[in-house]
Amino acid sequence: MRLVRFSTGDGAVAVGVVENDEIAELANPTDRVPLGQPLELSGRRWARSQVCLLAPIERPPKFLAIGKNYAAHTAEMGMPAPDAPLFFNKQSTCVTGPTDDIWVPRDAASVDYEGELGVVIGRSTRRVGVEEALGAVGGYLVVNDVSVRQWQRRSPTFTLGKSFDTHGPIGPWVVTPDEVPDPQDLRIRTWVNDELRQDGSTSQMVLPVAEQIAYLSQSVTLEAGDVITTGTPAGVGAGFDPPRWLVPGDTVTVEIDGIGRLENRVIAEPA
Repeated sequence: MRLVRFSTGDGAVAVGVVENDEIAELANPTDRVPLGQPLELSGRRWARSQVCLLAPIERPPKFLAIGKNYAAHTAEMGMPAPDAPLFFNKQSTCVTGPTDDIWVPRDAASVDYEGELGVVIGRSTRRVGVEEALGAVGGYLVVNDVSVRQWQRRSPTFTLGKSFDTHGPIGPWVVTPDEVPDPQDLRIRTWVNDELRQDGSTSQMVLPVAEQIAYLSQSVTLEAGDVITTGTPAGVGAGFDPPRWLVPGDTVTVEIDGIGRLENRVIAEPA
């Protein structure tokens, strides 16, 4: 099942279930797609061409990310492998939709892309074991962990460089776990314009999804709607010599097989 959040031509926001080229509207609250709760059909249906897809979760309670989780990406960044899992926060105000614009900030030009698998927590979870961890998953989505490298490098926490407005495209929907039999067997690709930059697989993760959930839950209570973005494969702009940053006029596309596709235009930050 693909759970989606969308706006209609009159600006109204709704949630629904994608059924081929249509969306069956739900009567559930509209700030996020429903997770772990009964679905209530409103009786209205929309053609996908009639609506604009929004971020499936408008403001995740927590937006957690892991760094250096693909060995080849760690190497291209010229960094040592971490001694322990390297988690950090993206502030939820960076979240934007699957086709919304990405801004290049006025005072920071080193804007980079990172195509990643996102995991959406479906229920409150604390101190879960690895064997049971995937039972806490409400679904999966695509994330572009957009990063301002010069700000990221100012602090070991990474948070400010990862949290600029519009630097958290997610979507295009939440795919429920029954449609993702193995989250460690998904191809991830990122294009800038028509050039393929990243082509990896979640099988290359250092710390698989279940272990990430188990590790995090030893420290914090994970809540329904939390998003964990699980690391990026090699091929980011910072890995080129010279670096190849995103500039206004670019289009970034991130696609994960079986999950979906983001396509975001890059523009200068509005005045």
